[in-house]
Amino acid sequence: MEVPSPSPPSLLLLLLFLISSPSTSMALLSPQGVNSEVQALMAIKNLLKDPHGVLKNWDKDSVDPCSWTTVTCSPDKLVTGLEAPSQSLSGMLSPLIGNLTNLQNVLLQNNNITGPIPAEIGKLSKLTTLDLSSNHLYGGIPTTVGHLESLQYLRLNNNTLSGPFPSASANLSQLVFLDLSYNNLSGPIPGSLARTFNIVGNPLICGANTEKDCYGTAPMPMSYNLNSSQGALPPAKSKSHKFAIAFGSATGCISFLFLAVGFVFWWKHRRNRQILFDVDDQHMENVSLGNVKRFQFRELQSATDNFSSKNILGKGGFGYVYRGQFPDGTLVAVKRLKDGNAAGGEAQFQTEVEMISLALHRNLLRLYGFCMTATERLLVYPYMSNGSVASRLKAKPPLDWATRKRIALGAGRGLLYLHEQCDPKIIHRDVKAANILLDDFCEAIVGDFGLAKLLDHRDSHVTTAVRGTVGHIAPEYLSTGQSSDKTDVFGFGILLLELITGQTALEFGKAANQKGAMLDWVKKMHQEKKLDVLVDKGLKGGYDRIELEEMVQVALLCTQYLPGHRPKMSEVVRMLEGDGLAERWEASQRADSHKFKVPEFSFSRCYSDLTDDSSLLVQAVELSGPR
Repeated sequence: MEVPSPSPPSLLLLLLFLISSPSTSMALLSPQGVNSEVQALMAIKNLLKDPHGVLKNWDKDSVDPCSWTTVTCSPDKLVTGLEAPSQSLSGMLSPLIGNLTNLQNVLLQNNNITGPIPAEIGKLSKLTTLDLSSNHLYGGIPTTVGHLESLQYLRLNNNTLSGPFPSASANLSQLVFLDLSYNNLSGPIPGSLARTFNIVGNPLICGANTEKDCYGTAPMPMSYNLNSSQGALPPAKSKSHKFAIAFGSATGCISFLFLAVGFVFWWKHRRNRQILFDVDDQHMENVSLGNVKRFQFRELQSATDNFSSKNILGKGGFGYVYRGQFPDGTLVAVKRLKDGNAAGGEAQFQTEVEMISLALHRNLLRLYGFCMTATERLLVYPYMSNGSVASRLKAKPPLDWATRKRIALGAGRGLLYLHEQCDPKIIHRDVKAANILLDDFCEAIVGDFGLAKLLDHRDSHVTTAVRGTVGHIAPEYLSTGQSSDKTDVFGFGILLLELITGQTALEFGKAANQKGAMLDWVKKMHQEKKLDVLVDKGLKGGYDRIELEEMVQVALLCTQYLPGHRPKMSEVVRMLEGDGLAERWEASQRADSHKFKVPEFSFSRCYSDLTDDSSLLVQAVELSGPR
């Protein structure tokens, strides 16, 4: 029997039901029940070439794009992020991107996208981060960019953009970071740019004599008028101008003396009061710097109950971490850095904080803000309810095998972003279970990235400090101090072993059958085909033996003695996803059999003279690579 089609009233009722349904309450449905954001995203996909199939799960018949790769949504199911950096995408950017009016982040850097920047991008009034750098975009920068009132970070560098400099950028009051370097733009330049800007590599703007004015980290008026006479004072006003300068200077000196005397009295009075906190009053204002907020020391002192020992969440080589709660109920983790008064100049520290805040990824710990006084450096992060992987490995009930696999993959993706998709790239230098945090859903969040740089920028360009954790430090880093992304890969391999064994590298060796360093023991058990001995007893056999073999192989590939033999994090992630491990493992075994073999290396001997303090500090040569 043929089923009758719904009558118009029935269609109306169905539409009302869809609109009132909690799962689609905020979805942008047309009268035909089509999600307009899905339509816009599919238009973007159709104009792009996707050689690696990153967008393959984008489905034109879907009503909810929030499960699609590279797409981020708000709790209301609205598309707020389009993040596909370094995916070899080519083709053009569709003008229908302007229909994604809730977008906050667009990260498409390091691809091969060509064509002009669509003028419709100016419709994205909520956009805070736009990164289209290192593509093949051409044409002018659309004037509609000036409509992006919420824009804080704009990167269009390393393209072939031409035409006049976008004068509308001077209207972007929220802009913190601007990089238009290495294009073919022409002047004139607005009088003010972002706090941090870079426009070098535009020959028509930055010649050899003016390049020093083409980048900076503080607001500065910029003029590129070649007619210097425009800046001359009229002769008739010359004498009065000189008198005004002299009078102003004298008045300024007298005022300065009064202020200096007043400051000395104030400082003595303040010291006698023995206040428990040290706040530089010039930092009292709450200043929002892009994605991060500048907190007052008093705020953090109050939130942590004066940094009470009862609120300590953990400690490490960088300092203590405290649990804090603001008056509105927001829970945070406050990291109080050691040697705060020696952590570099104010401008340098602030710039580094801002650059680290640019690293936005679902598997990276987001920086809420920071606090800086004459003697203190503090960083504020979201509070992670499930603590660190190290703490959860000791807790009951134990993490199940599926969760451990998900943690490994999430941590790998976070490091992949830092190494290959973040600009400039960041080397973590202390990858371990204690620095991988778990959110409410036990998703892996990589923490403490960039902290080594925050402390080390006070050092010279010749030496710096080896920072890391005994048992996780790659041999070349420990012996020479030379670091690269492959030192992080080594630490990630040890992290995989911690997930498998349920023990941290520092704790290893307490059991009777465990001799030497963790890595030496794992290699021995693998050679003897006794992998079941490795597995955390708390799992009680609840794991897949094939997956165990694969994870051990990935860990051993990551911890090879020579850094050149270790895979990149992009390769590691693919292997954890089940792609290419067999070939890579077979190739490594052939290399061991037929090529020059590295002399047998014992990590037990390597670490025998070191303490088990989690913060290792050894003077060494400068670390290679940025950050």
